[in-house]
Amino acid sequence: MRFRRRRSHDTEVELNITAFLNLMVVLIPFLLINAVFAQVSILQLDLPAVNDSSTPSEDDDKDKLVLEVLIYGDRYEVVDRKSSAVLKIVQNKGEDHDASGLHDYLVQLKKKFPSETAITLLCEDDTPYEVMIHTMDAVRLYNEKMNGQTIKKELFPSISIGSAPADKAGQQGGDA
Repeated sequence: MRFRRRRSHDTEVELNITAFLNLMVVLIPFLLINAVFAQVSILQLDLPAVNDSSTPSEDDDKDKLVLEVLIYGDRYEVVDRKSSAVLKIVQNKGEDHDASGLHDYLVQLKKKFPSETAITLLCEDDTPYEVMIHTMDAVRLYNEKMNGQTIKKELFPSISIGSAPADKAGQQGGDA
């Protein structure tokens, strides 16, 4: 006996894509909305090397500024590393560090030394993360008005970080 397969050309299979389209209608706007908020900002930092000497050896850099900002619990200290001179002490405003006062002073310094781009932030071991971030933001950029427009310019974009020396003024209880 021979078996014969029947071919049925009358039956057509219909693909139901309604569930898939419903998923896409919900998923695509969700992904587009979240893509706007998922922006990552990267800041290049230079960590000090182990054998880094703290004093430059070049004699032709006499007018060069080697800028450091020491972050203590009650103040910022702006220091020229070459001369070991404290250029400015910016006391806290209440409980918070005065990042805007530091920023304003650094803008004045930038006008005196326009070619300088490097700064070192020296923090105490217990310095809060938020204070470090606000300080980095204060030393990186500044706004300048040109032809009625505000333009962001680099202040000291090359940031190095390290440990601050012991706070001598804070141990004595005086305001330097």
